[in-house]
Amino acid sequence: MPAALPGLLAWLAVLLLARARPADGCSCSPIHPQQAFCNADVVIRAKAVSAKEVDSGNDIYGNPIKRIQYEVKQIKMFKGPDKDIEFIYTAPSTAVCGQPLDTGGKKEYLIAGKSEGNGKMHITLCDLVATWDSLSPTQKKSLNQRYQMGCECKISRCLSIPCFVSSSDECLWTDWAMEKIVGGRQAKHYACIKRSDGSCAWYRGMAPPKQEFLDIEDP
Repeated sequence: MPAALPGLLAWLAVLLLARARPADGCSCSPIHPQQAFCNADVVIRAKAVSAKEVDSGNDIYGNPIKRIQYEVKQIKMFKGPDKDIEFIYTAPSTAVCGQPLDTGGKKEYLIAGKSEGNGKMHITLCDLVATWDSLSPTQKKSLNQRYQMGCECKISRCLSIPCFVSSSDECLWTDWAMEKIVGGRQAKHYACIKRSDGSCAWYRGMAPPKQEFLDIEDP
C-alpha cells in the first residue's frame, strides 16, 4: 500500500463524518417587516398563556419529532383565516430555529407565521415575532392595510452605497447601508406601496396614502 494511502483514507473518513453530522445553528436573512407580513399566512397580536413539549409525528428514521406548543390568547388578527389562533408551534430550541415566547399572558406579541389549520400556526426564529410595545406607531398602523398594499412590490436589501433598483416595482431597503442596523428608519417608519401606474415607492406616515401619491409617475 502506498505510504500516502492511509492518510488519504483517514481524510476521507473525516470528510464523510462531517457530511453525515447534522447542521447546527439557525441562520436567517434579515427582511423588512412588510416582507415578513406579506410572506406569512397568519399575522396576529396575541399573548402566550402556557407552553408544553409535544410529539409531532416521527422523522424519516422513526424518531419522534418534538415541538413546543404555546396556548395563546388572540387579541387581533391582521391576516389569516376566519378562525382564531389557539395554538402556536415551534421547534424546541433556537439552535433548530425555535422561537421562544414568554408565557403567563403579560407580554403581548406581534406574531407572523405559517398556518397549520384548525386554529394552529407554526413559527420559526426567522419569522416576524416582536413584542407589541417595541413596534413603532407607523408599524402598528401599517398592519391594518398599508403593508398589504405593497405585497406585490419587491423590497431589496441594500448592503452598501451605491445601490440601485432593477425594476420600477422595487423599493431599496437601505437601513443597513446607512445606519448599520436592520431595524432602522425604513423598517420602523416606511412601507413600500404599489401605485396606480404599477410602480412602487416608499411611503412614510401613519395616515393612509393620498390619491396624489398613488397617482404620481415618478418616486
